[in-house]
Amino acid sequence: MTCGWRLLLVLLLALAAPASHAHEVRPGYLQVQEVSTDVYDVLWKVPARGEYRLSLYVRLPDSCQGKPSHGTFVADAFVERWQAKCPGGLVGKTLGIDGLSATRTDVLARVERLDGTTQTVRLTPERVSFEVTAAPGGLEVARTYLVLGVEHILLGVDHLLFVLGLLFLVGSWKRLVATVTAFTVAHSITLAAATLGWVHVSQAPVEATIALSVMFVAAEILHAAQGKPGLAARAPWVVAFVFGLLHGFGFAGALRGVGLPEKDVPLALLMFNVGVEVGQLLFIAGVVAFFSLVTRLIRRGRTGEHGPWYTESMIRTPVAYVVGSLAAFWVVQRVVAFWA
Repeated sequence: MTCGWRLLLVLLLALAAPASHAHEVRPGYLQVQEVSTDVYDVLWKVPARGEYRLSLYVRLPDSCQGKPSHGTFVADAFVERWQAKCPGGLVGKTLGIDGLSATRTDVLARVERLDGTTQTVRLTPERVSFEVTAAPGGLEVARTYLVLGVEHILLGVDHLLFVLGLLFLVGSWKRLVATVTAFTVAHSITLAAATLGWVHVSQAPVEATIALSVMFVAAEILHAAQGKPGLAARAPWVVAFVFGLLHGFGFAGALRGVGLPEKDVPLALLMFNVGVEVGQLLFIAGVVAFFSLVTRLIRRGRTGEHGPWYTESMIRTPVAYVVGSLAAFWVVQRVVAFWA
């Protein structure tokens, strides 16, 4: 096996491993809302699957009184609500998440004050606590939602595989720019509309249809390799725009799960969308660089009388079958989840 084919095999395995658990790693969400002097309503959403929840627990300052009495499983989360009385308030105090350092999960924490201002912080396994400040700045909100957007697209394997399929169909840099732009414009529209509550779409059918869109582009790759290009190969920007509208609803579902700061909704929405685009461009750059390397290594192999021994379809076809098989699995899994 040549070095080029080894690299290709590594890519296929890399796609297959995380893809079978698309959106498996979801962030937790902590909201601490001041309802009167020194009194706070606490909302804690822990990622869950079935009857299993992650062992993550909110750590309030020792001076606070009150703790959750029970919780409920809602969709893919375990939700707890309670009221805490914290003499002297929370400014200058530390809030944290116990157990976070032992996971790969992030937590978006938001503190809302009586005057409507908020402090939004992203906690990670490396940063499990934060200090409540008196006057949060827009820069902190922008940075938090930018990183959240990048992480969401890079962990959203189904979204990435759709983009990968389009990359195999575009054929030129000009068409690539048009296709990526169409996808960006489309998902930006539905992301904003759904997040702001202008459009309401059930998330379960959206996720199943996103998987179908990945199956569609995989089939289009195979048709193109057989010399029978379909709509996606002839006009990829059209397909990118239509399915981009759908993928935007998927992005919105993730953003609704963590919420938007009431006083900084436009900024947070903009930076989340920018983060999605940054992550998408990083993925495209990585894929282009990888396959350029694979192609270069393959060309160093032996050649026959009629030129190189390989064809481009020898790379595209295996990838299309892997992507299509994973997408078919997701379709079945997500449709079955309608009645779970």
